[in-house]
Amino acid sequence: MDITKILNLQCILFILIATGTVARIKGIIKSDGKKLLTDLLIYIFLPCNIISSFNMKFNTSILIKFAMILIFATLTQIVCMILSKYAFRDVEERKRKVLEYATICSNAAFLGLPIVDEIFGLEGVMYASIAMVPQRIVMWSSGISCFTKKDSFGKVFKRVALHPCIVAVYIGILKMFLPFDIPGPINYSIKTIGGCTLTTSMILIGTMLGEMSNIRSIFSKLLLKYTVIRLIIIPFFSMIICSLARLDPLSVSVIAILSGMPAGSTTAILASKYDGDYIFASKVIIFSTVLSILTIPMWSVIFKSYICK
Repeated sequence: MDITKILNLQCILFILIATGTVARIKGIIKSDGKKLLTDLLIYIFLPCNIISSFNMKFNTSILIKFAMILIFATLTQIVCMILSKYAFRDVEERKRKVLEYATICSNAAFLGLPIVDEIFGLEGVMYASIAMVPQRIVMWSSGISCFTKKDSFGKVFKRVALHPCIVAVYIGILKMFLPFDIPGPINYSIKTIGGCTLTTSMILIGTMLGEMSNIRSIFSKLLLKYTVIRLIIIPFFSMIICSLARLDPLSVSVIAILSGMPAGSTTAILASKYDGDYIFASKVIIFSTVLSILTIPMWSVIFKSYICK
């Protein structure tokens, strides 16, 4: 892979995050503006990005590939759940809740999908949309239970089945079965709207950094331990598991790079709502996100080389 493309990606991530940081510090993006960006991502940009990725006609080989991706994405999620229970047993309870959730639920949706789009194109996004299903299920079941009691199956099922990104997967799969092509203007509009995902998600992450009053306070051994687990150990295990099963290189790369995303923004939201240490949660998100600017390009080089060999 051309190393220039990876360096360009690294610079793009840094510039977009810095833009969000400056915009938040200067008051250009306020709290209500941050909520608006989040809603745009969840309800419009990400779903359009997912729908536009399902751009090939359905066949048996795609069905088999989807099934394999689901199975091994689920195995990766199980690895995350095991690590979350044993890696932070000696940490005080309010911080432990945060670290357990952040290990189970990464920022694969906001950050992972646009990164996959940038590195592997729309076919990669299609695979990533399928690979994200196990995490969405865990996020609203085991993830929530890190902070509170488990909800009933009905509530969890409804939250997952009606999530905008899951609905987008339904639409994308339906699109693959259609005996005709979607009209050009509609396709172009969906693709253009979906193209806003990377920019918006990175600016949104930057706004969180802009809310930190003391940047030095985010550095600690505990945060470094979490970040190594989240950004290096989990994707390494994911890559090994998928490679041993002889999945095709693109599927291995997509599953593994999604598993190497930093802590998700919902970590701080749920910590605040359910009496976790939300200030610590914000530090977890920011620290892991900043270091991911280094690890994401590193994994990108590895996986692109793996695909091209």
